[in-house]
Amino acid sequence: MDAAVAAVSAKDDTATHAVGSTPSVPPPSSAPSSEPAGERRPGAARGDGTNLVVVGDAFLDRDHIGRVERVASDEPALVVTGGTTHARPGGAALAAVLSAGQGYPVTLVTALGQDAVGDQLRTLLDEARVTVVDLGLDGSTAVKTRIRAAGRTVMMLDEHDVCPPVGREGDTALAAARRVLIEADGVLVSDYGRGVAAHTGLRAVLAEAARRTPLVWDPHPRGTVPVAHTAVVTPNSREARVIASFTGGDTLSDDVEAARAVGREWGPVQVALTRHEHGAVLLADADLPPLVVPTKVAAGLKADPCGAGDFFAGHLALMMACGKLPSEAVASAVEAASAYVAAGGPRTVAHPSDGGSPRTGLSSAGLATGTQGAIELADAVRASGGTVVAAGGCFDLLHAGHVRLLEQARELGDCLIVCLNSDDSLSRLKGPSRPIVPAAQRAQVLAALASVDAVLVFEEDTPEAAIRSLRPAIWVKGGDYSGMQIPEDALVSSLGGRTVVVPFVAGWSTSSLIDAARTR
Repeated sequence: MDAAVAAVSAKDDTATHAVGSTPSVPPPSSAPSSEPAGERRPGAARGDGTNLVVVGDAFLDRDHIGRVERVASDEPALVVTGGTTHARPGGAALAAVLSAGQGYPVTLVTALGQDAVGDQLRTLLDEARVTVVDLGLDGSTAVKTRIRAAGRTVMMLDEHDVCPPVGREGDTALAAARRVLIEADGVLVSDYGRGVAAHTGLRAVLAEAARRTPLVWDPHPRGTVPVAHTAVVTPNSREARVIASFTGGDTLSDDVEAARAVGREWGPVQVALTRHEHGAVLLADADLPPLVVPTKVAAGLKADPCGAGDFFAGHLALMMACGKLPSEAVASAVEAASAYVAAGGPRTVAHPSDGGSPRTGLSSAGLATGTQGAIELADAVRASGGTVVAAGGCFDLLHAGHVRLLEQARELGDCLIVCLNSDDSLSRLKGPSRPIVPAAQRAQVLAALASVDAVLVFEEDTPEAAIRSLRPAIWVKGGDYSGMQIPEDALVSSLGGRTVVVPFVAGWSTSSLIDAARTR
């Protein structure tokens, strides 16, 4: 189950300013919307207690992060020295933890061994507030280790290639699994091909649950086929080719045909094929044009896509549990998985949110890590030797003067991050009649500009805290500040940066636009 939506743009992280928060899932909307051909809207969740059940193979993931400074003298092999090792839940357990981090109750139905690794995994799941129904594993709990250096994976070790039998706990555990599945608002099967999703008794319960609640199946080439009435399957492009024995390239057209092949192999089922850093395609019907949801790679971003596919599938299942159409859920899941990668990927599991409501950010579920995404981008560009450029302002009504200012700023370096006044900050600065446009929408419009790589919304009266977080090499102001003392100059200089002024575009201002609109 390779990472499915990888190395994505910090532009997807612009609407809120909760540092380190996890991309959130909006509650179900009561507003009706038309249903595209081939789609069926799942039943809305019962009340505010939307709960997700994740089913699948759990194992322990370990990352050993060291340094590569030389090649072995006796053979062409990299030598990894020093470093530290970090552990986190893996497989279906990671999917459950990432889904729980989005603010909803999650239960994991899995099979764990009676060993030290199984005990460690139970502790990690308990800390993440994931309830576990353990079917029991007649053998050791699997461990997978990544050896990483310089932001890249050098080697992956799978310590348990043999899959022991599932079901040690017998009928009692299976009855417990049935209870939680029948009561679930949404179900995600995270199949890693190690036996849980193939368990005969559990498959009968999954088929029963799929008749009454949306079930998303995240497959694996070594896994089993989805149960009847599965709503959506979520292979990545490589998995789809193996599952459907499809040969082809990696173009959009090839991916669409691979999705069609999966649909024919497993149909009738909707196929949400993830395209790594290129987003996803959804085929609601093999005979209809696909929905294509693109994303963009952020400038200079060294992304760790581990877990992006799990995040995508979990978010998709949660959105469908909230009553969203598959097309709505896939679009939201691409943004959310993009934000997860931009915020540090699996690092977000080791460094959870510092608080704040997990259900904020209604306008776009993928925009909830704006501050962290912008900081990650700045750090990545700086680490690769690039130049971080930043500019600030209210941008209440975006006009040609703003656009030219930002274009000129972007030409000065390798990324441009816009520091944007929040609604309260702007109102204190400009008066109670402002803003005209809310911060989330201003951020979204700014992020759509080709010149802007990320947006950071700040609550304070000045952007000083944002500047300290970003440490830009260049801080840009418009030409209307030419010949004036710039308030942020001393701070920027103290951080090793430089403040510059770019040419002013005469004839444009937000205030004049507002006045003109009022007099017409």
